[in-house]
Amino acid sequence: MEAWLTGTRAELDTAVAALTDLGHVIQQGKRWPMGGTDAGRYRLYLRLTVNAASRHRPTPDTHTGGALIDLTAARAQRRPA
Repeated sequence: MEAWLTGTRAELDTAVAALTDLGHVIQQGKRWPMGGTDAGRYRLYLRLTVNAASRHRPTPDTHTGGALIDLTAARAQRRPA
């Protein structure tokens, strides 16, 4: 897989760490500073292998998004329009 990443230093560090968890980094380019309205952001080329057999999916314990809802209960409490 090949990707061009764009972001701040912290964003690039986080993205590279997350992608490294999915596979093996083959090549990581130099961070190139961007200019103009993108000053303070960088471009980074990343090439990695991804093992399609092992997909990383968050478990409910590590899920950091919104909470799961009980759709049946929500439908039962719904009022007609």
